[in-house]
Amino acid sequence: MSEVPLFKVTIDNITVEVPAGTSILEAARKIGGDVAPPAMCFYSKLKGSGGKCRTCLVEVNKGSEKDPRPMPKLVASCRTTVMDGMEVKNITSPKVIDARAGVVEFLLLNHPLDCPICDQAGECHLQDLSYEHGKEGTRYEFQRRTFKKHDLGPYIQLHMTRCIMCFRCVYTADQLTNKREHGVLDRGDHAEIATFIEKSLDNDFIGNVIDVCPVGALTDKTFRFKNRVWFLKPLNAHRDCPKCSGKVTLWNRGDEVYRVTARKDEWGEVEEWICNDCRFEKKQTSDWVIEGPREISRQSVISQGHYAGTVGTVLPTETFEAVNAGRQPHLLLDIHDVSKVNKPEVQLSAINGPSHSNNFKD
Repeated sequence: MSEVPLFKVTIDNITVEVPAGTSILEAARKIGGDVAPPAMCFYSKLKGSGGKCRTCLVEVNKGSEKDPRPMPKLVASCRTTVMDGMEVKNITSPKVIDARAGVVEFLLLNHPLDCPICDQAGECHLQDLSYEHGKEGTRYEFQRRTFKKHDLGPYIQLHMTRCIMCFRCVYTADQLTNKREHGVLDRGDHAEIATFIEKSLDNDFIGNVIDVCPVGALTDKTFRFKNRVWFLKPLNAHRDCPKCSGKVTLWNRGDEVYRVTARKDEWGEVEEWICNDCRFEKKQTSDWVIEGPREISRQSVISQGHYAGTVGTVLPTETFEAVNAGRQPHLLLDIHDVSKVNKPEVQLSAINGPSHSNNFKD
């Protein structure tokens, strides 16, 4: 077999060599940092993904050595392959910065401002995108579109109102499961992700649609409203699983496992797909072999607790005692003796679905 030739491409004045057929986005990721354009729909492990969200637009000011003419318009870097001698501008191009801000504004036209109650808050790619590339205000004056809720089964909650139509979940179901039960219905501004006749998504690997969703449109029903991700401690763990690799990230608070997710790389993409048994059924620390703390980007709010080492793998200490030389509070009441609410022996992670007052009745 003949070897694939290497092309030299310069992105933001940094030159890198990549094999022919590589997209501009993947070449930029080899350089890393701010040189890599953001992507809300492209997913390197899903065939056919990309070209939907337009957040990865870049300016090509030199096509190649053979044809140095610039491309007349901004191009989607996830769908444009490199040529030898190509020169690309990302963060060094005012056109790109202005166009990306417009794309972010467009994505936020109908997106609800429900970050305070959304389980994706703290690890939402749309939050990061709007903070880094968006604008402060919006010019949209019309009523935002809303959709009725669809029941997707016991594990997955769909909030179509939050969806940005990246199609990642559709590609995941197509390529990981035997039969896809959901897809895109209707057209234009009426298009939505749904099942045709309210079918349940219960395939062994369908839980991966939660991990690939860049916003809070698809969330874990077993984790909803139970905790914030920045209060939890991500730990690498594994188990012997006959269906998948068994390599996961546990999200603990003390010894309590609140949720299980697949491990993700620096671009927020799943490293190895995991099955529903590992994700939804194994919620005890004893089910897993703990490897150690998961490395999280220092820019992420999740890393604010400085959990590396032994911090976060044990139950939190009493704050008052720590700041009061070990003395117990004198004027504060023990709420458990007075109200019998929020019983310490009730584990929130073991409750099926969001906790309710019925869970604490005598």
